[in-house]
Amino acid sequence: MVSGSWAPIGSPAELAGALDRVGYLAGEGLATAAFLALRMGRPLFCEGEPGTGKTSLAAALATALDVELIKLQCHEGIDSTQALYDWDFPRQLLHLRALEAAAGGQLDADQAEKSLYSRRFLLARPLLRALEDAPCVLLVDEVDRADDEFEAFLLEVLGENAVTVPELGEVRAEVPPLVILTSNRTREVHDALKRRCLYHWLEHPDLTREIAILRRRLPGIGERLATQVASAVRRLRAAELLKPPGVAESIDWAGALLTLGCSELDAAGAAATLGAVLKYREDAERTIAAGLDALLAG
Repeated sequence: MVSGSWAPIGSPAELAGALDRVGYLAGEGLATAAFLALRMGRPLFCEGEPGTGKTSLAAALATALDVELIKLQCHEGIDSTQALYDWDFPRQLLHLRALEAAAGGQLDADQAEKSLYSRRFLLARPLLRALEDAPCVLLVDEVDRADDEFEAFLLEVLGENAVTVPELGEVRAEVPPLVILTSNRTREVHDALKRRCLYHWLEHPDLTREIAILRRRLPGIGERLATQVASAVRRLRAAELLKPPGVAESIDWAGALLTLGCSELDAAGAAATLGAVLKYREDAERTIAAGLDALLAG
C-alpha cells in the first residue's frame, strides 16, 4: 500500500467524484483502475485511440489529488539522459574557470572534479524529478513511440522507484509517484512492461457521457447543440477517416459553434466549422462529398 502522504481517497466512487469536481468524467471501470493504481502503488497503463482522454486523465488526477503533474513525452530515439538526468556542462565549465582563477594555477584536480559533480550542477529530467518530488503524478505519454531499449530502462526505474546517480548515490522515492503510461497502440508495447502495470483500455465515451462532457466543459452550451455535436461526432468516428475525432475535437467543434452564436448545428454551421473537428483535408473532403445533411441526420 502507498503511504498516507496521498490524499485520503477511500474508494473508486470517491476518486470518480474528485475527478468529476475538476471536470473529468470517469466511468466506473477507469475510476476503479486509477484507484487501484493509487492504493497499490502500481503504474496504470492506458491504451486507446487518440482523443479518448488518456493524457487528460493524468492532469485531472494531479489536480484532484492536489499534487504536481510531471510529464515525460516519449518519442523515437528518446534515451535515459533525456528522461532521467543530465549535467549542466556550461555551468560546470564556468565553475571550473572560476576555480582556476581563484587558485592562481594551483588547482587541486581531485577537489575540482568533486565540486563539478555536485547536486547544484545536476539537471533533473522528468523521471528523477518524479522520484525526488513524490507524491506526484508522473505521466509517461505515448510510450509506444519509444524503442525497446527505453522500455527496458523504464521498466527498471518503475520497478524500483529508485535510480543511482554514480557521482551522488541512490535517489529513492519516499512515496511512489502515481504513474500513468499512455499508448495510442502505434506498436505493441512489450509484455514485461505491461505486466508491471495495471491496464485499462479507454473507449470513446458513449453518447450520454459525451453530451455530459460537452456541457461540463462548455457551460453555455444548450442541450440541443450538445446532443447534435455529440451525435455528429459519433457518425464521424464510424466513417473511414484518416483521423477520427476525439473528445478534444468534439469540444473544439462545439466551442467554435458557440463562438459563432449557433444554438443548433445545421449544414451551414457545420461547413463553416468543419476544421475544428477534422484535421485532414482528405477527411473533410470525404465528409463533404458524403453530404453534411447525412452527417447531421437524426
